[in-house]
Amino acid sequence: MSLIPVTILTGFLGSGKTTLLNRILTEQHGQRVAVIENEFGEAGIDNELLVQEEGEQIVEMNNGCICCTVRGDLVRILGELAQRRKSGSAKFERVIIETTGLADPAPVAQTFFVDEEISQTYLLDAIVTVVDAKHATAQLDAHHEAQEQVGFADRILLSKTDLVSAEEAHALEQRLRRMNPRAPIAAVHFGQTPIDDLLDIRGFNLNAILEIEPEFLTDVDHAHDDDVTSFVFRAQRAFDGERLEDFFGAILRIYGTQMMRYKGVIAVEGRDERVVLQGVHMLMGTDTGTPWKAGDPRESRIVFIGKQLPKDVLLQGLEQCLVPTDPKGASRRRQAGRADEKPN
Repeated sequence: MSLIPVTILTGFLGSGKTTLLNRILTEQHGQRVAVIENEFGEAGIDNELLVQEEGEQIVEMNNGCICCTVRGDLVRILGELAQRRKSGSAKFERVIIETTGLADPAPVAQTFFVDEEISQTYLLDAIVTVVDAKHATAQLDAHHEAQEQVGFADRILLSKTDLVSAEEAHALEQRLRRMNPRAPIAAVHFGQTPIDDLLDIRGFNLNAILEIEPEFLTDVDHAHDDDVTSFVFRAQRAFDGERLEDFFGAILRIYGTQMMRYKGVIAVEGRDERVVLQGVHMLMGTDTGTPWKAGDPRESRIVFIGKQLPKDVLLQGLEQCLVPTDPKGASRRRQAGRADEKPN
């Protein structure tokens, strides 16, 4: 049996990785894909946003970052997928790993060389990095992980170029070329990019990586900034859409720079479809998701990742945006949305 090709899809928080992954999953390339999803917070959102075809395997890895705290889970999941493929209970030709936006790709790539069973089953095809043109300059200045994602990339895709000037985009591209002269750079708009540039490109070169980072195969330690935490708001009642919009407008003006990433799937009064919320710092947007199925609980979940976030302010403000179940709003005080904090 030939080795199973693996693509590591990385990029900092909010760069557009899930949008690109959906593009790959919906493209008519004739191959079944197994997806391993990693999210920093304890509640997964991206899995609900993926377009899943019948028979495709999507595995979630939450409660930590794939490059450190749940790295052992990656080895276990890859082993289980290989066994299921061998037995015929799962049919796929390739694996795509979407890392959390805070992941250092080096320890993830290392897994395919230092673990004997994995190295005999899988082939690391390429590391594809999505770079957010709007926020990349500040992210590269402030976060080592963003630098590593660019440095280890075999392909760099520049997203959100429509939100910056041509001069800003050119300056960023020049910076990226200085950081990684071997990776081709291409602009990508909402994940639209030729599939041939992403899959089966045999882009990962171990010798080239060892020249950049000689301790690549031996250095396994990685830790995140202790200031970065995540938590999730949950509620069983629908939101008042206007109140929620006003709340986010106010909160972003005050705390937007601290809110590195926030995303959610929410129920809004009067809407039969899920509303998908996406945000990076001051840039926020919503989109219409899939319809709620009859009988399914319409639970809203919003995940926040950031530095020194005002957790209580956010939770109390979101609670006040929910639609009360009686005119006096008594249930609003009784049924508070639950938040579970998850420091990295």
